[in-house]
This record gives sequence, C-alpha cells and structure tokens, in this order.
Amino acid sequence: MTPTSSTRILRTLPRENAFYFFTSAGNYTGQRAMSLEEFVTKIREISTESLEFHFYRGDFEKWAAEVLEDSELTRRIKAVKLLEPVGNNLRDQLDFTVSKRLEELKSAE
Repeated sequence: MTPTSSTRILRTLPRENAFYFFTSAGNYTGQRAMSLEEFVTKIREISTESLEFHFYRGDFEKWAAEVLEDSELTRRIKAVKLLEPVGNNLRDQLDFTVSKRLEELKSAE
C-alpha cells in the first residue's frame, strides 16, 4: 500500500459519493458516511435493519470498490458475507473488518 493510495481511500468524499443509509428502498435513515472513518462510526450506530438491508444487497462492497476504490476492503466484506451474519453479529463482523482496514490504511499514510 502506497501512501498515495491510502490517502485516496481515506479522503473525505463529496456528498454525491457518500454512503447513504436506508432501511428499505426509499426509506432513508438520515445518516450518511462521507469517508471510511465516518463509515466505521456509522456501522456502530446505525440500526441493524439498515446494515442488513445494505449488506445483503452488496451495497457496502460496491461502495468500497467503486467509490473508495479499495479492492482489499471489498474482498474482506465479501468474505464476511460467507458467514451469513445477521443483527448484532453482522454489526460486530463489519465493525471488526472495516476498523482493521481503516487502521492499516492510517498506518500506511
């Protein structure tokens, strides 16, 4: 990981590229994450209903791949999917996975 790529992944995004949390199609929670660091915070706070909605649609891995451009995080989120977690177990798995990646990226800067 080069400092340039970690800085790019950790950047604050424009609003149009933020991750917007919904509980179902058209039911916005009022919460968004404009960076990977904010995303970790929101994972800890947002309802498990919202986490499950996005997780099983592939929204988190798509955002990691297409917006953050972090193929490693994308791979790790896909690996969590194999465990088929739900509820707080899903929250814990995502928190662990994304937090660990965030720490790695920060140490590479």
